[in-house]
Amino acid sequence: MPARLFVEQSLQASPASSVSSEADAAAAADFNLPPGAARHVQVLRLQPGDRVTLFDGSGDEWTAEVTAMSRSEVRVVLRERHAVDRELRPRVTLAVVMPANDRMDGIVEKACELGAVAIQPLMSERSVLRLTGDRAEKKRAHWQGVAIAAAEQCGRTRPLQVAPVKTLGAWLAELGEADGPRWLLSPVAAQPLSALAEVPSESAEGERRILVLSGPEGGLSEAEEQSARARGFSAVKLGPRILRADTAPLAVLGWLALSDTGA
Repeated sequence: MPARLFVEQSLQASPASSVSSEADAAAAADFNLPPGAARHVQVLRLQPGDRVTLFDGSGDEWTAEVTAMSRSEVRVVLRERHAVDRELRPRVTLAVVMPANDRMDGIVEKACELGAVAIQPLMSERSVLRLTGDRAEKKRAHWQGVAIAAAEQCGRTRPLQVAPVKTLGAWLAELGEADGPRWLLSPVAAQPLSALAEVPSESAEGERRILVLSGPEGGLSEAEEQSARARGFSAVKLGPRILRADTAPLAVLGWLALSDTGA
C-alpha cells in the first residue's frame, strides 16, 4: 500500500489535478513536495517510479509518482485523483480541558482516528496544565502535527483541526446559537449517553453536529457546569465508573463511531 502524505499546498490547482488519462498525466508538469512530505519520502527510501498517496485536506486524495530525488528535494507528478469520503457522521467537535503531562497528544491522535472534526483545548479552574502566549501556540502547532500524522495513518483526507488554546469561560462566552446537541460529560445530575444520542439534530447544511465538553482530572467546578448548562449543554454520563480526563471524550467518540451508519 503506498505511503499516505499530507501536503499543505492545494493540489486542486496543480497542473495534473484535472488530467483525464494516464497519458495526459505523464505530460503534466511535476512539482516539489513541501519539506515535511519530502522528508517522509526520503526516510521511506522511495525511488523514482514509486507511488505515494497525497491529500491536502480538501477531501480528495491523489495517486502521485516520484519523478526525481535529491538530498533536499523530492519531485512528484499527480497521476490520478480519487474522491473519497471517510468522515464520521455526525460532525463531532471535542472541547477538552487539557490534561496534564503528554496525555493531550493521545487525545488528539485517537480523536482524529475516530473521526472528530476539531478539538478545542481549554483551561478551567482546576486545570493542571496552563498555556499562554508563544507556549500555547507552539503546543497547538505540535498537536496539529499529531493530527496530521494520525490522518496519514488512518486514511482520513481531512485532518482534525486543533483550535487555539482558550479559557473555558472565554470559550463559552463566544459560543453562538446551538446548531446541534451539546453534551457536557459529567457524573452529576446527568442522563445516560444513550438517552440523548438518539435525538436527531441537523444544521442548516443538513449535517448533524455534536459538541462535547469534557473537564480536567478534578472535574469542572459547580459554577463552570452551570455556565455550560446555560449555554445549552446537557449533562451526560458514561456509566457507573469515573473515567480519566483522557478517556472520557474518546469513549464518546468511540460510541459515535461504532454507531455511524456508514461504518
